[in-house]
Amino acid sequence: MSKSKNSNFLLKTPKGTKDWGGSDMIIRENLFTSLTNIFKKHGGVTIDTPVFELREILTGKYGEDSKLIYNLEDQGGELTSLRYDLTVPFARFVATNNLTAIKRYHIAKVYRRDQPAMTKGRMREFYQCDFDIAGTYDLMVPDSEILNILCEGLDDLQINDYKVKLNHRKILDGIFEACGVPEQDIRKVSSAIDKLDKSPWEAVKKEILEKGQSEEIADKIWTFVQHSGSIREVIDILKQSRIDNATAKQGIQEMEVLADYVEAFNIQDKLKFDLSLARGLDYYTGLIYEAVTAASAPPKNANELKAKSKDEDASEYVGVGSIAAGGRYDNLVGMFSNNKSIPCVGISFGVERLFSIIKQRTDMSKLKSQHTDVYVMAFGGGEGWNGFLKERMHVANQLWKAGVNAEFLYKAKANTRKQFDGAEKSGAQLAVILGKEEYPEGKIRVKKLGQGEENEGDVIPVDEMVSFVKSKLQVDAVTESFKNL
Repeated sequence: MSKSKNSNFLLKTPKGTKDWGGSDMIIRENLFTSLTNIFKKHGGVTIDTPVFELREILTGKYGEDSKLIYNLEDQGGELTSLRYDLTVPFARFVATNNLTAIKRYHIAKVYRRDQPAMTKGRMREFYQCDFDIAGTYDLMVPDSEILNILCEGLDDLQINDYKVKLNHRKILDGIFEACGVPEQDIRKVSSAIDKLDKSPWEAVKKEILEKGQSEEIADKIWTFVQHSGSIREVIDILKQSRIDNATAKQGIQEMEVLADYVEAFNIQDKLKFDLSLARGLDYYTGLIYEAVTAASAPPKNANELKAKSKDEDASEYVGVGSIAAGGRYDNLVGMFSNNKSIPCVGISFGVERLFSIIKQRTDMSKLKSQHTDVYVMAFGGGEGWNGFLKERMHVANQLWKAGVNAEFLYKAKANTRKQFDGAEKSGAQLAVILGKEEYPEGKIRVKKLGQGEENEGDVIPVDEMVSFVKSKLQVDAVTESFKNL
């Protein structure tokens, strides 16, 4: 770790954050572009909101995770906090602007006062990519399209080994009610059940008992939450259980409608109805979902959990965990607009975790962080040679104005070797060379780089340079696309 020469502090980023540059940024930019194109394809418009909100806007929305909100110092009589996610600020945005319907996407940083695990993509500052649909529509239509966007996004990023787990808050709450959980304890029990994907039942049951529930209630809950499968399979299980609860029955009916719609989008095989999925956030009211990458099965008992976790956080031993999540939240906007409810449903992609997956499979040596296509050089020497710096600047400017990415060496009398080194570092495909004898005669040399000294290039009139260079770059782009087929 380096120290500043003029201070005693370490030169490092804060815990749970990192600098980004070079080839990492190429992956990030491509990831953002891929998701943004999908969001636009589905009619999304983008918005932006402040990185911090009034503290009262954020409090009481995240259940037990509220302890992870970053509170800021009092400034001018306002208590503010850094945004924990993009969903609550979106709901506030809808209420503030008196909107009744919007499809919006938002790509921005969020903050969590969490214990970071950098190698698994769990950070204190990270990006989220959200798409939400607000408005009153026919039952489960927006929900099914959001699931389609989720699958389309992961498929486009070539995340092939994922599964989208689904559940319904009405079904889950109805199960808890039918099993005897008091209404005021439902969220507490939900947060315990949500850990079944990374903890054995005996550990989850212990937590349920510690939260004031009887062993009989816990055992009843287990008879339901252990089930998972296709939407239709789990619906059949729930119907056979003859659960006598109006809330659960309403949720089951909605899932039956959803089963038809996801089949219309042909994504049913990517979905898994999992009754143990709870999602800890308090604002969800209906369908909830979470995309996870393929990983080892949950541990069967505490000993297996201990063996798997060893030197790492036990809650993160299964791959990188959730890579996207969301759900329906029909009452959140109403909290900011005198209970004027605007139904909403959305999805949030976890950029950092997706990035870590994509980076693992990417040959980073083949990525170039610069986007230079042409390197402008000058060859010459001897008496009267001035290096053609002004001329190189003029030629580079012609290329820029034509939309060509170009660079030149910032030195008056540029050494030939250093110019080629600069071109190689920039990743340029072509060199435009101003020769001491050729250029004054109105001629210029265009050479394809990386083909050795025997490739002398083409000598063309200066006034044909731009069109010639653009045609060469276009041919190279087509050739490269065929190589990738």
